[in-house]
Amino acid sequence: MWNWTYLYIFLFSFLVSLLLIPIARKIALKTGIVDHPEARKIHQTFKPLLGGIAIYFSFILTIAVHMAVVHIVVRNPSLASILPSAIVQHFEGAPLVWGKLRVILAGGTLMLLLGLLDDIRSIRFRIKLVLQIIAALPLIWAGVRITLFIPNVYLSGIITLIWIVGITNAFNLLDNMDGLSAGVAIIASVVFFVTALQQDQLFVGAILIAFTGSLVGFLRYNFHPASIFMGDMGSLFIGYTLGSLALLNTYYSAQSPTLFPVIMPILILGVPIFDTFSVIWLRLRQRESIFKADQRHFSHRLVSLGLTQRQAVLLVYLVTFCVGINATLLRYIHTWGAVIVLVQTISIFGIIVSLELAARKNQGHGGRK
Repeated sequence: MWNWTYLYIFLFSFLVSLLLIPIARKIALKTGIVDHPEARKIHQTFKPLLGGIAIYFSFILTIAVHMAVVHIVVRNPSLASILPSAIVQHFEGAPLVWGKLRVILAGGTLMLLLGLLDDIRSIRFRIKLVLQIIAALPLIWAGVRITLFIPNVYLSGIITLIWIVGITNAFNLLDNMDGLSAGVAIIASVVFFVTALQQDQLFVGAILIAFTGSLVGFLRYNFHPASIFMGDMGSLFIGYTLGSLALLNTYYSAQSPTLFPVIMPILILGVPIFDTFSVIWLRLRQRESIFKADQRHFSHRLVSLGLTQRQAVLLVYLVTFCVGINATLLRYIHTWGAVIVLVQTISIFGIIVSLELAARKNQGHGGRK
């Protein structure tokens, strides 16, 4: 029964997103909120923004409608017969998730507004960083934090802060090619959904599948050639929300053979993390500001290898899936199996780096063998 429920929630969010995207596109064109071509950007014509608002409202609306249904049924038990008993019997646990989810949605709203302002008029990175920290602090106070068996709440709070701010900016940086950020977020959300089901976290799974539906609806219009961009409002909202929802999941349990499951979120979001650290490294090597926008991202480097935009994005999807799906095994396998998963993950990124280095060397010799 829960499988049908998840399908219904996904379709609800997906269809709302499909309906809102064209509206957001018309508003963006009418108000002039568009992304203009620049030397550092790939697109050759202006593209309407505001796709992030459609993602936001489709997700919020899906959550609001169905949490209202849960609230009404809990307050009026006589209405419980309308819904399947297999679902209703879990409604009492919804308020526990809802309390934390409200804080996540509040922070996500702040990120959306911050991104909207940045899309309309560029905001300094320091100001954006401060607001991102402000959005992350309530999460920590609400108990949405990374523990890692650390008894010191202040230390775990600092780690959580770094995680939320880091993933928020990672998806912002990843939004550099048609369909890239949204597609990676979809794959990561689905893998997080699977990990939630592994631990019977039914409501967390419902939230993640609603988030996935809103992203898939947007990707319909954002995949190359894109007719609308999500803008900073979308990428900041997606990064913050996905980074936060990842913390609602429980990865380690008493039945886990090792402690390795605690690093599952890092692997699932390995591509955005890899892209962020690799582009920062390349900028530092050139003695340039790490905040300088350029075409040195993972996807750009794949295009420089000879891939088309679409091929590069699909390859990034594949890497995201391969690394993420491996992470789901960590809950069941023993030490050596976990080590193999980690070695395989490192090897995947190692192959990519090796190909990039070989191509750069070949270009340096004028393409001659």
